[in-house]
Amino acid sequence: MAFVDSAKVFLSKHLPRNHLMLASTLALGLAVLVVLAPEDSAHGARINKPLPLDPSLENNVSATVATPEPPQTTDTESAFWTQMKVESGDNLSAMFTKVGLDAQDMYKVLNSTEEAQVLNKLYPGYQLSFHIPEPGTLAQLKVLKSPLDGYVFTLNNDNYVVEPIKRTAEVVPAFKEGVINDSLFMAGQRADIPAVSIMEMADIFGGVIDFILDPRQGDSFSILYEEKYLDGEFIGNGDIIAAQFTNQGKQYIAVRYENEAGDVGYFNPEGESMQKAFLRTPLDVFRISSNFNLNRKHPILNTIRAHKGTDYAAPRGTPVRATADGVVTWAARNGSFGKLVVIQHNGQFETKYAHLNDYGQGIKKGSRVKQGQVIGFVGTTGGSTGPHLHYEFVVNGVHKDPRTVLDQMPKAISIEPSEMQRFKAQTRDLLTRFLNHHDDSRLLSLSGTSDQKL
Repeated sequence: MAFVDSAKVFLSKHLPRNHLMLASTLALGLAVLVVLAPEDSAHGARINKPLPLDPSLENNVSATVATPEPPQTTDTESAFWTQMKVESGDNLSAMFTKVGLDAQDMYKVLNSTEEAQVLNKLYPGYQLSFHIPEPGTLAQLKVLKSPLDGYVFTLNNDNYVVEPIKRTAEVVPAFKEGVINDSLFMAGQRADIPAVSIMEMADIFGGVIDFILDPRQGDSFSILYEEKYLDGEFIGNGDIIAAQFTNQGKQYIAVRYENEAGDVGYFNPEGESMQKAFLRTPLDVFRISSNFNLNRKHPILNTIRAHKGTDYAAPRGTPVRATADGVVTWAARNGSFGKLVVIQHNGQFETKYAHLNDYGQGIKKGSRVKQGQVIGFVGTTGGSTGPHLHYEFVVNGVHKDPRTVLDQMPKAISIEPSEMQRFKAQTRDLLTRFLNHHDDSRLLSLSGTSDQKL
């Protein structure tokens, strides 16, 4: 043992010879104690009395070094919670079974309060959180219909009491813009604009722009919309606040406004509603297979026939929308039209939708429909070479080009004169900021930064 020999050398130099024997005896005894000491007691000393570390070395200690268990905290409660997200096809009974609860537990909650009926109509996306501190005991059930809205059912004296969950998201305005090189939706994707916001923008301008025929390469658009955050986490998008679309050099602007009665709509800066009597197109956004042309050669009969309408090429099953409010006067097969829907609008106007694959839910003769309501689906019935919608616009019995006749329609309803001052006051600053931001973004886009928060 090296340290014993070293001790002898040290003592021989610094102690008298008559002390050497005593020192040797002590050294030998020490060696015996070290050899015979139990291994685990040595380790125990290292655990029970750790040596203090040099502060400069503390951050370099290996994570594998044993550390004491942390004290119990409220986080331990999370072990008793089970979260489940409702998927398509799920049912409440199966979800209760998965967490170890039976039908009696389920009915006890269902019969507790009127609010518990939300559990009878579960929709995909709902989140259920079960607090089960001991097997078979449901102490609490949280039902979130959204991150902001739901209920919590708490067991109290063998009954459940309910409290609503109402949270408010932080709303942050986001500004983005794009340029059309191919289609509106592709431009929206390149600008990282949510698809639902692009669709909403197309609906807002649907009364003044035919997004199938009108857009051209180089057209531009900008959009100011809401982004919602909860506890610093993004939870979804909100409404469009303002939007701008420049089509072939002509600029259209829309701003969201809520009147004193609580009605919400989109208006241009002069207070004229963006919602017109008729939509410009019965489909969302698809290419046109043939324009309005009275000398068009029919693709099947190979003869010149009056083609009194517009063909919209679209995949089979694409929803077809009523372009205005009205009453269905025909919903059945009609010769070369195949499955046809005809809608009467305010007496003098009539629209026709032909070659349908099927009809919309509840669509039959006599049905009342609203603008934008799905009245059928694109198909190939009748005299059709491929999936498309044949759309006709009739005024007082005379076929009109639906692409141009709408320009001759009366102007849309405007803000009531009594509300015009309020409208101007609420939208003036917003429009100024929006348009200034739009102009500033043209410069920023040169550096590739067109996505900003206001």
